[in-house]
Amino acid sequence: MKHSKSKRSLLPLVVAVAAISCGSAMAADEVSPVLKAAMQRDMGVNAQQMSQYLKTERVSQSQAALAQRQLGAGYAGSWIERKADGSFVFVAATAGAKALAVPGVELRRVRYSLSRLQSSMSQLDSSAQRRVLGISKLYSGVHSWHVDPTSNSVVVTFSPGASEEAIDLVAASGADVATVRFVESADKPSLVATIRGGMLYGFSPGATLGCSVGIPARRSGIAGYATAGHCGSVGTRVYVGNSTLGSFTHSNFPGTDRAYVQVSTAHTVLPEITDHNGGVVPVRGSVEAAIGAAVCRSGYRTGYRCGSITGKNVTVNYQEGTVRGLTQSSACAGKGDSGGAWITPAGQAQGVTSGGNVGADGTNCSLPTSQVRMYFDRLNPILSQYGLTLMTR
Repeated sequence: MKHSKSKRSLLPLVVAVAAISCGSAMAADEVSPVLKAAMQRDMGVNAQQMSQYLKTERVSQSQAALAQRQLGAGYAGSWIERKADGSFVFVAATAGAKALAVPGVELRRVRYSLSRLQSSMSQLDSSAQRRVLGISKLYSGVHSWHVDPTSNSVVVTFSPGASEEAIDLVAASGADVATVRFVESADKPSLVATIRGGMLYGFSPGATLGCSVGIPARRSGIAGYATAGHCGSVGTRVYVGNSTLGSFTHSNFPGTDRAYVQVSTAHTVLPEITDHNGGVVPVRGSVEAAIGAAVCRSGYRTGYRCGSITGKNVTVNYQEGTVRGLTQSSACAGKGDSGGAWITPAGQAQGVTSGGNVGADGTNCSLPTSQVRMYFDRLNPILSQYGLTLMTR
């Protein structure tokens, strides 16, 4: 039961070097083996470079404030920089004439002071805050802006083809255009999300109506979830809030009512089902329950509802087409719960919501339990057909 109504990706933060410790500096042998492995994996840092990095980090912690005081009004920022040979250095930049006498700090002369860059940044921020939704120009092609001391500029990123929007935004703000560096980026910012069965996913940015996340599963090592085929065809993009969640890679309807949505790696898919009351039900497996067994379902429209299995291998003749092999239950649901997860109290995932005998209010939760007929497509055939591996805790 898909609702009739039916980008921003979290900006990939580009950081030259990420500090790996907080608080007091650590010696190389005090660094967590997990962090060492992460640096080697993501930054290509070997043991010798690790030791040298930690020394540079200690310099940055102890000398940054001193460098700023010495350089005064000309101070243009500081940062840890990795050189071509893999070594690290702490850099302090200046737009003034003052020299720097701070051990272990490399002086870099630049054009603009940090205060000048921050002034441009403040004007851009103020302009954005003054805009009125629905009235002011949105500049939707502009992704972000920030002070970047390493390039001695305020970097404004924008989508391909949106350069005029970026220029207009800067001009409207009154920011010093000389300090601005425009960067084209194909990746839009988006919020990351933690995905659980039963959550809402929509079909346009910001949608508040749509379908419900089904059973978490992986395909070829990439996380996603099983859901209803009538919710979307192959290639249909889906969203959580304004964030692009992923897209349908498989979909079958009618005949069966099943699909798989592959989720972007920016998001986290967990092997659990939300109860819409602050709790979760962990997925333990997919052993099929018997007729008469208790079963619960989760969907954003009506929340977490339970009943019993009242029939199997049911053929349902929807107006949109006939679907075979469904399981029938007395757990109520409503439009928008389509695709949502079905699970037993013991955590055995059963399937994804297809449809039912909903009334004028879009649900059948006001009916006596004996009159409720909800249908779900069985999980194990979905896993088998699409080559999915169930995510379990």
